[in-house]
Amino acid sequence: MSAGRVLVAGSANLDFVVRAAHIPAPGETVLGREFQTFPGGKGANQAVAAARAGGADTRMLLALGDDAHAVPVEASLREAGVALDIRRQTAHATGVAFICLSDGAENAITVAPGANAALVADDLPDLAGVDTLLLQLETPIDAVTAWATRAREAGVRVVLNAAPARILPDALLRQVDVLIVNEGELAMIAHQADDLISALKCVPVPAVVVTLGAVGCIARDGTDLHLQPAFPVAAVDTTAAGDTFCGVLVATLARGATLVAGLRAAAAASALACTALGAQSSVPARADVDALLRGDADSAGLDALAARCASSAA
Repeated sequence: MSAGRVLVAGSANLDFVVRAAHIPAPGETVLGREFQTFPGGKGANQAVAAARAGGADTRMLLALGDDAHAVPVEASLREAGVALDIRRQTAHATGVAFICLSDGAENAITVAPGANAALVADDLPDLAGVDTLLLQLETPIDAVTAWATRAREAGVRVVLNAAPARILPDALLRQVDVLIVNEGELAMIAHQADDLISALKCVPVPAVVVTLGAVGCIARDGTDLHLQPAFPVAAVDTTAAGDTFCGVLVATLARGATLVAGLRAAAAASALACTALGAQSSVPARADVDALLRGDADSAGLDALAARCASSAA
């Protein structure tokens, strides 16, 4: 098994983004302003982030329709240096996401999976030379479980970003080496929402990372807990912050770094991703991440992060 090779198996979409003063409430119509399209999808965003993190050859298994929406999605991945295994679907359109982005940098997203839903277990390419397999939940759960099982059997590290939130089958959890979730996703998997630390400890996965938005993240590696504060930035769009975190963390681990080092690099990259519009277009270059890491801008937030984690058990 060669270090530094990442395979991402997952979703690729074209994002339709409208900016508005606020996100509509149920039944409310909001007049938006600017409209743009951006390549997106959790899997594709994470693949771009892993490739731009540097030091890890990145490949992606994805499904696209035979349509115009596929063109910018494929072009963005190739431009980022991601090698592609495309399963072209003639009976399904390329996946799309409809995103309302508020002036406060919050978003509401609706996804039409399209071709992503046609991926199956046998689509996974050869794992020879792959160090880490990165998965999400925007493709069929049966396929994700089969891919994780095959990777575990091949001695490949399995990292699962369990998003969008759903209850996971035990057959999938048993194959995962590193689980990345937000607090809501953790609560669904652990079947408890009141105590973050307790939930973190009870998930039957060797390492679990929980992202906590603007305060940072907490991770359990075996029995050890690690806190990583967020890097403060002026956010304009948080759409791909979580995906950037996942891709950079996996690439850093694939280079042979520790989980602690990976968390810091991922936190820096995800912060920078919030300072630009779009999904893949906002993923920062390695040089920009390294420049942010040379400072100690994250250290000031440690007390707030510790208090946030402690308050969940109060």
